[in-house]
Amino acid sequence: QVQLVESGGGLVQPGGSLRLSCTASGLTFSRYNMRWYRQGPGKERELVAALPVAGGTANYADSAKGRFTISRDNAKNTVYLQMNNLDLDDTAVYTCNAQHRNTLRIYYWGQGTQVTVSS
Repeated sequence: QVQLVESGGGLVQPGGSLRLSCTASGLTFSRYNMRWYRQGPGKERELVAALPVAGGTANYADSAKGRFTISRDNAKNTVYLQMNNLDLDDTAVYTCNAQHRNTLRIYYWGQGTQVTVSS
């Protein structure tokens, strides 16, 4: 059974930082492209950051460039999202997604973690 479990969300003040983690089990992590999505209140879900399998180049939404960093540790089956200089618009449920590198119809979602930016 495949599971993606996010952690690290919480309440942070504007300008603060958080690091989200998403740990996978039940799959060969190194064969999956990893992504972080978010959905804010009243907003559509958006792709925040994507990191292909080892050796690939990370991609970011314009809103995340220069502030967020996605990384992965294949030995720990974990993908991270370091978020710096957070602002109110970053308030959202952040969810990780794993998509098989070769078979795109094989993908999995985590349950999400809430990030709230508030003064």
